[in-house]
Amino acid sequence: MAKITLDNLAHSYFPNPKSEDDYALKELNHVWNDGEAYALLGSSGCGKSTLLNIISGLLKPSQGRILFNDQDVTNAATAERNIAQVFQFPVVYDTMTVRDNLAFPLRNRGRDERYVAERVQEIARMIGMEAELDRKARGLTADAKQKISLGRGMVRKDVNALLFDEPLTVIDPHMKWELRTQLKSLHHEFGHTMIYVTHDQTEALTFADKVVVMYDGRVVQIGTPQELFETPAHTFVGYFIGSPGMNVIPAMVEGNIATVNGSRVQLGRGYGKLDGKVEIGVRPEFARLSANDGLPVKVRRVEDVGRHKIIRTEFFGTDINIIAGEDATIGPDMNRVVFDPAHVNVYANDWRVEGEAA
Repeated sequence: MAKITLDNLAHSYFPNPKSEDDYALKELNHVWNDGEAYALLGSSGCGKSTLLNIISGLLKPSQGRILFNDQDVTNAATAERNIAQVFQFPVVYDTMTVRDNLAFPLRNRGRDERYVAERVQEIARMIGMEAELDRKARGLTADAKQKISLGRGMVRKDVNALLFDEPLTVIDPHMKWELRTQLKSLHHEFGHTMIYVTHDQTEALTFADKVVVMYDGRVVQIGTPQELFETPAHTFVGYFIGSPGMNVIPAMVEGNIATVNGSRVQLGRGYGKLDGKVEIGVRPEFARLSANDGLPVKVRRVEDVGRHKIIRTEFFGTDINIIAGEDATIGPDMNRVVFDPAHVNVYANDWRVEGEAA
């Protein structure tokens, strides 16, 4: 296992980058703890795979260093880093059996055949392929091949880190849930440092101890699922995580009051003068419809999704979503929305402002 340090790290695919916009990965300075499970989460093109490939050694950064347990591995080959990487699309040896595919990383390192057989059987059980161990990989489906690829990445116990680049893309939904559970179990059992790249928030939030949210080549927040939900550090985190995402509304903020199109919103903290683009952000879970108080809204529709209702409203051209209980009554006179002051976040130029206790 390894502590991974990103020191002044940045990367551009241009030979002579002239501005920050030329960098696919903007400057990063982070320490990822030994033995923790991290998910790199963000939309396509945000820099997730670039960062993963730098960590694995498939890509050399334009600037900065990467350290494993305080040892500089920036120029070290992938094999020297002692990592296992599983890619988005399955990489298997078609002429080999499933058994030999799984055994290959262990045999390549001279492990005893008895240990190899035991470990292969254990991994095959984990990925649900015990019955196919003696089949050639060539005739298997894409999701079966990806399970082999996943198993081969997990078969070694002595790696510094396990890296997964959207490994469940071709797996059917039920098997995705099972394999995520197995990965979590593997992490708890062996304590590997794990980094899991995905654009799927459910995968990230259920797999990781810490989620690393990336946007436009930057890490905008590293936190637990609860931290990302309750206190998004950037408006993108609020938009991207949650279904529906956080409501973000332009506002003027003074002290512990936000003014929105002439209506006042109570804040749980006090704020000084804020420059630039100022907004408030509220999760739909912390908003409720009212007949008397709050911002005047137009209810456009109500979506019953079984466990709760999503109320879609509009406030002077801005969408405001509300999550209400399954049994909530929505009367015709309920045309205002009230926010829980303790869960109203304030943003200046997209970044969260901490504020002071009111």
